[in-house]
Amino acid sequence: MNRIRTRGALTAAAAVIVIAAGSAIAAQAAPQSGDSDRHTDTALADSFQAVDRSTNWEMTGKLKLGFPTFHPQGIAYTEDHIFLSSVEITEPTVKYPAPRDGYDRTAGKGVGHLFVMDKAGNLQKDITLGEGDMYHPGGLDFDGKNIWVSVAQYRPNSSSIIYSIDAATLEAQKQFEVPDHFGGIVMDRQTGHLVGNTWGSRRFAEWNLKGKQLSTWQNPNHFIDYQDCQYVAGSQAVCGGVANLPQTPAAGGTAATYELGGMALIDLAKKTTLHDVPFQKWSTAGHAATRNPFKLTAEGNHLTMHVAPDDAEEGNGTEILTYEATVTPAK
Repeated sequence: MNRIRTRGALTAAAAVIVIAAGSAIAAQAAPQSGDSDRHTDTALADSFQAVDRSTNWEMTGKLKLGFPTFHPQGIAYTEDHIFLSSVEITEPTVKYPAPRDGYDRTAGKGVGHLFVMDKAGNLQKDITLGEGDMYHPGGLDFDGKNIWVSVAQYRPNSSSIIYSIDAATLEAQKQFEVPDHFGGIVMDRQTGHLVGNTWGSRRFAEWNLKGKQLSTWQNPNHFIDYQDCQYVAGSQAVCGGVANLPQTPAAGGTAATYELGGMALIDLAKKTTLHDVPFQKWSTAGHAATRNPFKLTAEGNHLTMHVAPDDAEEGNGTEILTYEATVTPAK
């Protein structure tokens, strides 16, 4: 088993105090956070905008996970742990011939997992998340104290539960429910608000920690569907994802879709895309590397990416792949 080699320092965020459910809930930065962490966070935004199609990404690590991972969705790193969200499908959804009660498919059945690992990828705890038809965890964000995740029904235009998980105690707390499928979520450390993206990341919504929706907007970018996002300094977020594109008849037609991988930097305040770029590296099973779990860090102009595109039953099973690149940010 190979260990991940990580040169980038993991990011943390400044403390921001918010009031939720009648009591003070702190979305705090990590205890050791300071100017160097804020500079690292700013470096990520600056360096990412220098990434283009010619950027040389080198695979520097491959960590095979030795436990049932099912269908991974999001990944987050803390000082002590790796967190990986995943959905275990026990009954697949089935498309309806025509929509029923506002849904295009059955609810299916499953179990939502948040796996807690040490840095060598050894499973330490399996946290079960979800209720009823809401069993699909999405992307993860770590604010320095809490892991944030949305657990949704496995169908669009449905419902989700927003959870926070204390990264130290591993206690999960249900924050609120929202009436739509949200597959990704970030904590905006500048505002103390949560921002989520719906099925296919076609729409964003912003809430306070009581669950009051403050704003919503359509995604102005149609390049890829965002799968996993993380907060970046200055009310920004960087996201990874894929778009499944139809093929020509000679290549198998629409049944043989092509995965276009990519990344994007989003301005959460201005509600726009600042920079996006394709990422054409592939997993053991042949998936675009940015399919599902995705995290990016920066140390100056050196970027480190962690992705886990393959499911437990594919290729060599779930592997956390590490890529690194050095860029030249514009001055």
